Amino acid sequence: MPPKKNDDEHRINNRIRVPKVRLVGDNIENPGIYPTAEALKMADDMDLDLVEISPNAEPPVCRIIDYQKFLYQQKKKQKEIKANSVKVVVKEIRFGPQTDDHDYEFKLRHAKEFLQEGSKVKAYVFFKGRSILFKEQGEILLLRFANDLEELARVDQMPRLEGKRMILMLSPKSQKK
Repeated sequence: MPPKKNDDEHRINNRIRVPKVRLVGDNIENPGIYPTAEALKMADDMDLDLVEISPNAEPPVCRIIDYQKFLYQQKKKQKEIKANSVKVVVKEIRFGPQTDDHDYEFKLRHAKEFLQEGSKVKAYVFFKGRSILFKEQGEILLLRFANDLEELARVDQMPRLEGKRMILMLSPKSQKK
């Protein structure tokens, strides 16, 4: 079982083992450097906790706050950051070296949908057996694909042969609203 993150993250009250701390915060009349014992007494008088915010500072920075409320607010901030982060989705489209026009148009239509959704598109030509001899055809196919999608996408990676696959990466152009 992994150790609890909260125990290692902040030292509180009697776990603070330095002689002096720098007190900061809204509920302190005179922010500054205090002996740890005095800072603990001030926190106890307010029925709050002395929490070490920045242990690497000289002297360590502490705040007098309700520790459980502090943890709750930090968890809430982390949740907001995670919710606002962008999740990149990569959709794959597979071609053969001699893909017919109808199949090509069908896959092109799907790629347009994926790009409009905001997903990246990884288009690749898969070479089976001796079809690796048609590398040029695969590259021409992928370049044509990129050219047909140029108003919706920008090319992240030009066609490149990796083993039996020739890969082209496209990402959607940013939509200005």
